[in-house]
Amino acid sequence: MSRPIRVLIAKVGLDGHDRGAKVIASFLRDAGMEVIYTGLRQTPEMVVNAALQEDVDVIGVSILSGAHMTVFPKIMNLLKEKDMMNVLVTGGGIIPAADMKKLMETGVGNLFPPGTDTKEIIHYIQEEVAKRRKGN
Repeated sequence: MSRPIRVLIAKVGLDGHDRGAKVIASFLRDAGMEVIYTGLRQTPEMVVNAALQEDVDVIGVSILSGAHMTVFPKIMNLLKEKDMMNVLVTGGGIIPAADMKKLMETGVGNLFPPGTDTKEIIHYIQEEVAKRRKGN
């Protein structure tokens, strides 16, 4: 039997609002995933180091601060440096559609706006992790 999907949920930067991140963590856990929540005010370096230590399949970033065009590319670069490109980077929050498109072109996975059906997020993570595990 394969191991459960391991997801790291991160709040990066000065954004102090983490209710959504905690809700996401809870429903992913209810869907059978192992969830690690890093807490508030993390740096991209802290997130990637935690992802490495915890051997996660997914990094989910919750961002409401407007720093998404800095945070996601930094995380992607750090993953590349550490040869961790098999980790799915996804997330959500207040991210304009045009910025979502640009981030996804750099290798970031689907990004979900507030109000997205939780089943859609769960299904996406399950499908993406299954694809990535087959590729290894």
